Amino acid sequence: MVALNPILRRSLSLALAFLLPVTASSASSHQPSSDPALTFVNNLLARMTLEEKIGQMSQLSFKDSAKTGLDGDVRKGAIGSFLFITDPVQINRLQHIAVDESRLHIPLIFGFDVIHGYRTIYPIPLAVAASWDPSVAEAGQSMAAREASAAGINWTFAPMVDIARDARWGRIMEGAGEDPFLGARMAEAQVRGFQGPALGSPNHILACVKHFAGYGAAEGGRDYDQSNISDEQLYNVYLPPFHAAQQAGAGSFMSAYMDLNGVPATGNALLLHDILRTQWHFNGFVVSDWEAVKSLTNHGFAADPQDAAIRAVNAGLDMEMTSTTYRDNLPGALKQAKVNIAAIDTAARNILLTKYRMGLFTHPYAASTEPESAVELKAQHEATHKAALQTAVLLRNEGRVLPLQHSIRNLAVVGPLADSRPDTMGSWSLAGNLADVITVAQGLRNKLGEAAVHYTPGVEILRNGFSIFDGLFPEPKPTLNNDADRGNEFRHAIELIKSSDAAILVLGEANNMSGERASRSSLSLPGNQQQLLEAAVATGKPIVLVLLNGRPLDITWASTHVPSILEVWYPGSEGGNAVADLLFGDANPGGKLPLTWPRSAGQEPFYYSRNLTQNQEDDATRYWDLENTPLYPFGFGLSYASFQFGPLTLDSSSISRTGTLHASVELQNTSSVAGDEVVQLYTHQRAGSASRPIRELKGFTKVHLAAGEKRVISVPLRAADLAFWSPQTHASSVEPGTFDLWIGNSSNAPTHTTFNVTP
Repeated sequence: MVALNPILRRSLSLALAFLLPVTASSASSHQPSSDPALTFVNNLLARMTLEEKIGQMSQLSFKDSAKTGLDGDVRKGAIGSFLFITDPVQINRLQHIAVDESRLHIPLIFGFDVIHGYRTIYPIPLAVAASWDPSVAEAGQSMAAREASAAGINWTFAPMVDIARDARWGRIMEGAGEDPFLGARMAEAQVRGFQGPALGSPNHILACVKHFAGYGAAEGGRDYDQSNISDEQLYNVYLPPFHAAQQAGAGSFMSAYMDLNGVPATGNALLLHDILRTQWHFNGFVVSDWEAVKSLTNHGFAADPQDAAIRAVNAGLDMEMTSTTYRDNLPGALKQAKVNIAAIDTAARNILLTKYRMGLFTHPYAASTEPESAVELKAQHEATHKAALQTAVLLRNEGRVLPLQHSIRNLAVVGPLADSRPDTMGSWSLAGNLADVITVAQGLRNKLGEAAVHYTPGVEILRNGFSIFDGLFPEPKPTLNNDADRGNEFRHAIELIKSSDAAILVLGEANNMSGERASRSSLSLPGNQQQLLEAAVATGKPIVLVLLNGRPLDITWASTHVPSILEVWYPGSEGGNAVADLLFGDANPGGKLPLTWPRSAGQEPFYYSRNLTQNQEDDATRYWDLENTPLYPFGFGLSYASFQFGPLTLDSSSISRTGTLHASVELQNTSSVAGDEVVQLYTHQRAGSASRPIRELKGFTKVHLAAGEKRVISVPLRAADLAFWSPQTHASSVEPGTFDLWIGNSSNAPTHTTFNVTP
């Protein structure tokens, strides 16, 4: 037989796939036969063995398959995807085996957690939501995709769109906060950023929307714990961001770890089949979370591994992540008629269709195995710098301590996070280039010069227990060996502040205190940071508190004692330069909180869109020992500029159930500096088939106004956005009636009017 070169052999194989007949068992009822992707995949599927089909349904996690003996499995077509391989040379080597040496030449898909950047790290997703600007989310994920795709990564396990209303939950940092409307806008923007105009767009990667669904409602804010969510809350709060991401074209979904109302999400047919496939017509594929198929036995849901595989595949779970429950058990289950071959064909088809639409059959390799160019790296850093400027939230600025004067020549920078590169990047920066990170201390040195900035940690943060991120970053943190060292360092920090013109205290959480497996029972500043803060304020020097963190913290004392508080979250690779620009007025903070900031962990879960109660006038005094109001409301954020809202007008006093009205307000910048304001629109349905939240965000727009500028801002309100799922009718609809409407710059917006929805 004449030997063919690899490229010709692969091309011939692809051509033959089109010529083979489509069997009845391979046909899809969800897509027209004229679809070239479906024609190609069905012909390919007709040629596949059972092992090759289940191979497509299997993702394994090994950084060096040559050492683990998996090359042979790739050659046999027994693996469809790899996780956590970031070396483009290794990626191309494995891809060559799959494409040139396997029987059917099916390319692999390489997945990695590109959550908020790849080598260059952007602000965490919660911070990006604080920009209240979906274009910031889209641009950041587009840049991250550009960097990852060049290395051969073609699939990310993001965006996480879980609504989270309990700040004790560590993964709150990975989403967009508490609100389904804001969450939906950020979800669809991230999908567009990752995937581009269409699946397979150059320099883009496949998005994976997670965790479907309800993971953010874990009881007690305890990661992995069960979620018990009413149907009303599931459909009205937790599902909308997922649906928005699906409508934006997301090519894959990830099932969640936890039990949802007693049924683990990975074996939950209501979620994976009824809602995702039947109601929403999703046509991508669903992957489990890490070992979640295998873990169906841990839940007490599946009797054994074979039962776990059967339940997952029959529920609609297409690909298993990291464990081999499918590979080990589906062949036997098929022989025993516990699984139908159609279920396996459907799962393999969903994966192959996605690979085809991504262009992997024609362009499977990493674009480059060379280091990133200086020009590309410069563009990445410019983009993350811009993002960090837009995501900071100014929480307090009494006496206008900020912005600081450029003439300062003796600035104390104190805090265990101030010069820590891992803690500037934050959680889920797994492939981040540590050497490129600018800390807050370094950013201030860049701004003022080395001689003007004097840094010391003051205290240390020690974390007991295990985090999945421990050991990822080799850079040592400040470690004080004994109580005497700690006392001396504390005193040194206070003396440094006393001798300074002003002090920046950079406090918060270490990066491994937020993220997966990082729940907290308290929201207090960890370690002795509170004592350091109080001692610093007692010096009488101008104090600015800069927070690095992935969740709201208990800063109730600081909110009345520290003149200026700037929330910068984990700001990413250029975080230090951006923070310096904000502190010295070279940029103006314009971010708004994407969640309700509690006074205490005892209020959690805590969110603005609660239902009215029988004794609403007593709402602020529900606790005898604490005011039941937020420290800062949802949507809150200050600026160096000041803004004044004028009268509110509607272009109509009524709207049909399919119409749109526009609410307009005059907004004026009454200050001498330019700034950003977010005009937020909230509604309340006064009566209907079910009680509705006291306020719900239904529109927003971010506005930049020059000093003294006045402009009429119009915010559209679609009647469709007033729809809700009713526990009485078990359906979603727009109900006629009277609605309240508010416009302002937080969920406490006072400017009010009413309108009617007509039948």
